[in-house]
Amino acid sequence: MSLKENINMVREELNQEEKLFAGAVRTERFVKKYKMPIISALTTIVIVVIAYSLYQVNVAKAVASSNEAYIVLLNDPQDKAAQEILKENNAALFDAWQFRRALDQQDEALLQTLTSSSSDVISDLSRYELAALKKDKSALNAYALEQASILKDLALLNEAVLLMKEKKIEEAKARLRLIDEKSSLNKIATLLQHYGVK
Repeated sequence: MSLKENINMVREELNQEEKLFAGAVRTERFVKKYKMPIISALTTIVIVVIAYSLYQVNVAKAVASSNEAYIVLLNDPQDKAAQEILKENNAALFDAWQFRRALDQQDEALLQTLTSSSSDVISDLSRYELAALKKDKSALNAYALEQASILKDLALLNEAVLLMKEKKIEEAKARLRLIDEKSSLNKIATLLQHYGVK
């Protein structure tokens, strides 16, 4: 190698080292300038990760304890401690368990209480079951007229059957015609219109 090539090679190495050193100086200035915000951001991230982990652990414990309480209540519905645990840890599951009990025992008072449940599904089903259990045509009709009713067609069918028992044939047919054609109950409604209502 010639002396000129060696000088060019040394110059290139010095340029690269100079660029590296300049980058290190810029990084050091940046870190010094934004030291507190960087530390704050890192601390916040660590706190959020720890808090989220603790939250997940608490959720898992609540789910496990509510599942255990539910299993206990299936075997012994009178266990007050299990009822309280389930009510505190999973109110929706507690309402579902109460709904099941109300249906098993045909408990109108409990169904009436569940009509104001925080769970929309339990509240809706409780209103239908209460009206069906009482054989209340006006309550079934009011339930069926609500757009968001889950068992709308079944309420119409039940109301029509009650009207048939009272020999109000035209009203029963009118209720049966309100059942949606896509409903699985449409075939039963059609049969009742043709053969059950005379």
